[in-house]
Amino acid sequence: MGHLAELPLPGGDRAAREPWRLGAAVLHRLDRAAGIDTRYPGPAAAVVRQLLAKDLNAPPTSSAGRWFDAAASLLGVRQTCAFEGQAAMELEALAAHFGPVAAEDAWSLADGVLDPLPLLARLLDETDPARGAARFHATLVAGIGRWVIIAARDTGIQRVVLGGGCFLNTILGNGLRRVLTDAGLTVLEASRVPPNDGGLSLGQAYVALARLLEEN
Repeated sequence: MGHLAELPLPGGDRAAREPWRLGAAVLHRLDRAAGIDTRYPGPAAAVVRQLLAKDLNAPPTSSAGRWFDAAASLLGVRQTCAFEGQAAMELEALAAHFGPVAAEDAWSLADGVLDPLPLLARLLDETDPARGAARFHATLVAGIGRWVIIAARDTGIQRVVLGGGCFLNTILGNGLRRVLTDAGLTVLEASRVPPNDGGLSLGQAYVALARLLEEN
């Protein structure tokens, strides 16, 4: 039905381990690529800027996790990761110090595509990383909530399943559950298995088994 707006991954999978590359991708999308070398000094920045300019080795992704990486980078929280999800975890920990501070209309929604780019543009000038982290979470909750509520209205579907690695993030999960429940929707979440790859792969195996049994 839709997806988050795409970000280029300069350097491919390496970008998932180096959030600064996602920060550079946001600057590129904002037509502020000239600032990449200043914000991320070093020889690699010029290479990344060229990859983005020429659309080389920069496959697009609509992964929510990469938007978390970009936010963590732009706020100066984490530029390189020692393990998967580190940037998002540190961003969540910072956000816990603030209450909800959503930025009004800091996203766009068209043809099923939710674009948080206006939110990331505001984070560029944020002086308090913890406040910026809280604003990122609260605004993402508001944007996704609005997106899902519109989809529910258009389809008549009243049950919503929250799945994927980003729902290990309690601020995102709790906030979205509250928004959707207040809108009268039924929210289903993982309980006996994790919401990330482990739970998703189990669900895929279940569907495959069900289809196999139907065929036989």
